[in-house]
Amino acid sequence: MKSYERSTLLVAACALTLAVSLSGCGGAAPSPERSVTGDGSGSENVESPTVTVGDCRLEGATALPADAEVVPCAEPHDEEVFHQIELTDATFSEEAIEAATLECIGDPFTAFVGVPREESALSVYLIPPTEETWDQPGGRVVSCVLVDPAGQVEGTLEGAAR
Repeated sequence: MKSYERSTLLVAACALTLAVSLSGCGGAAPSPERSVTGDGSGSENVESPTVTVGDCRLEGATALPADAEVVPCAEPHDEEVFHQIELTDATFSEEAIEAATLECIGDPFTAFVGVPREESALSVYLIPPTEETWDQPGGRVVSCVLVDPAGQVEGTLEGAAR
């Protein structure tokens, strides 16, 4: 992996960790709409304080991850959660989050998008756990999120091969 890509992802992860910490919560605000399949073919009412694989999200006014709204993938959206990693360390670890960063842009990215990260036009960022969320249920999950720098998309980015 090129060092500038790694640096960019680490800066993004740190910024998101700070943003989530400042917002006082460990994930997205609860939303009644959640994509059931990730392909935008349906949604169901789900009360959940965190995002899950297949969620498509519309940025909130502040552009902080905690302010994003989960929407059906068939609707225009800014980002899509494509992979999650459950960290198992006994204590909060920046090193574990850094390793997860590398996993997000590795095989899971290639399997989901259809091309390796270095050949893709899509960007990735993390929604990482924080020290505050670490001991809460679901508080050790790193969510890998796809973004199209060209703007909003309709439908899933799975198999986009770009």
